[in-house]
Amino acid sequence: MTRGLGGRSPANITHHLQGVDFPAQREDLVTQAQANGAEDDVLEVIRRLPEQEYESMADVTKGVGEVE
Repeated sequence: MTRGLGGRSPANITHHLQGVDFPAQREDLVTQAQANGAEDDVLEVIRRLPEQEYESMADVTKGVGEVE
């Protein structure tokens, strides 16, 4: 795990989504997180995001706040 970033924190989740092309669907986010080596706890949060199109990382962060 990257130092200073913790488990299910929004910062850790966005760290594992580096390189994602927006707009993106939830499954695109899961695929990118897996490619970036995300742990199971991070993938669990992403899989619980609402099924919608995300226009930016800010949209993802908002969705994380809703499921956490």
